[in-house]
Amino acid sequence: MPPAKKRARKYDPLRTRAAVLAQLGAVREAVEGLDPGQLALPTRREGATVRELAEQVAASVVAVRQAVERPAQFKQTLPLAEWPLRRAVAITPVPLDLGAAEDDLRALLADHPGSPLVDTGAGVLPLNEYLVTRAVELVLAADDLSGAVPGLEVPLDRHALAAATRLLADALAVKAPGGSTEVRVPPYAVVQCVEGLRHTRGTPPNVVETGPLTWVRLATGRLAWADAVARAEVSASGERADLSGLLPLGG
Repeated sequence: MPPAKKRARKYDPLRTRAAVLAQLGAVREAVEGLDPGQLALPTRREGATVRELAEQVAASVVAVRQAVERPAQFKQTLPLAEWPLRRAVAITPVPLDLGAAEDDLRALLADHPGSPLVDTGAGVLPLNEYLVTRAVELVLAADDLSGAVPGLEVPLDRHALAAATRLLADALAVKAPGGSTEVRVPPYAVVQCVEGLRHTRGTPPNVVETGPLTWVRLATGRLAWADAVARAEVSASGERADLSGLLPLGG
């Protein structure tokens, strides 16, 4: 008998909206406090400067309105958990005005309290699920900014980080379906993945455990598996606990 199909994870829409706006506000405040020299610093994003990173953030927010304003769709074509596996959608940077982008997003969400289907460019998703992907982008932006500017620590909204962690963990389970390995990212996510003997009781024979931000970095290629293990940022036990061949998720 084939294994039962897993139910797609549900995200609280009000909490997701609040998290996206909170994380966007934190990024905006951080960028607004930077001087021209800091804006010119390089980041880990393919040679982009801090200014260019911020422009990419603005574009990712503007993309929400663009998705809403495309012709209406009648069927979801992209399961949310698959988004990290094919999210390399070309985004044209927009002029750096995160304040205007934030105001526009607030107005857009107020005008759409429901969750219409929207065309994201990578597939059709309900608006509230698309906002989960924006939480991922904003968490990454906050972390990238903190890593680029000495002394800068952009706050991470707890619910945005939780959403990012869960979506990227679910994407791993989609990329490597199975039940031989348990990946734990406390306190936000636990998934089983990788083909092999399925674990049902007791302590799994193959276990990976790490923290939320480390997981986000691993899943998106900002941290190499070997480096994380060497620095004890990941614990991995069992012959099927090496995830280096599966990360980054979009790789």
